[in-house]
Amino acid sequence: MPRTVISGGAGFIGSHLCDRFLADGHEVVCVDNLITGSIENLRHLRNHRGFEFVRKDIVKPFKIDGPVDFVLNFASPASPIDFTRIPLEILATGSEGTRHMLELARLKKARFMQASTSEVYGDPLVHPQQEEYLGNVNCIGIRGVYDEAKRFSEAITMAYRRQFNLETRIVRIFNTYGERMQLDDGRALPNFGTQALQNAPITVYGDGSQTRAFGYVSDLIEGVVRLLHSDYWAPINIGNPDEVSLLRVAHEVKALAGSQSEIVFRPLPPGDPKVRRPDITRAREILGWEPTISREEGFRRTIADFRTRMDREGETAA
Repeated sequence: MPRTVISGGAGFIGSHLCDRFLADGHEVVCVDNLITGSIENLRHLRNHRGFEFVRKDIVKPFKIDGPVDFVLNFASPASPIDFTRIPLEILATGSEGTRHMLELARLKKARFMQASTSEVYGDPLVHPQQEEYLGNVNCIGIRGVYDEAKRFSEAITMAYRRQFNLETRIVRIFNTYGERMQLDDGRALPNFGTQALQNAPITVYGDGSQTRAFGYVSDLIEGVVRLLHSDYWAPINIGNPDEVSLLRVAHEVKALAGSQSEIVFRPLPPGDPKVRRPDITRAREILGWEPTISREEGFRRTIADFRTRMDREGETAA
């Protein structure tokens, strides 16, 4: 039975990874300090014989006893709110945290995967974004703490590959959504969804013409698994190339929620990328992967999850 360590495993994407690897017959060790992750995301796994939760901050040295076959580093605050709330923690997680996870993989002779992001492309001057594009990142802007942390994590991953011959993989994740997203994390879909379900004004920044390409979480997880088990070591984009304006997304979410909300406009945050769409040619050709869940179906599932959790929170508060 393979044994897999997943940092950030109590987060939105990390908890879905825990589910998938357990379903694939792995023992899973979830490492998380719960700074942005939630133990509620793992509640359904507490009695699973193959699952272990370790509350640790990967910025500090730590040990995992026993053999390890795979190490997946998915730890990092990623919400725009976090960029100003905990910027130093983001930088430390991307640097020292990544190094400690790489050291774990090196000592255990395990295959390592680094979760990177489309944010390494910054506010791109090339569209769609191919893996060869080196990016347009403002290193001193508000978003720079996240962008540069991820760019550093890619660099140190490659350094470990070259110096120690470590088996490494790098996945560049584009906008991903689905069940278990933080309801208050400041990203477009949770904002639109929670506002629509409360019949509150739906806040669109700028004129809403900026674009994103939203990928459903199960599609991402499938791409991650295929990449991990492939022989491909260079960075690879995993995302849905179905590009859409944020204003259109606001209208779609409003309709799916059956909301009476009005749509209001606010100034665009500094550094907000104007366009975002992955070129997934490499994923198609090398991994045989492409997204399968439509935006309408994925949004429907996600809004239903938002509604359930908001109702539960309301009952608890009452």
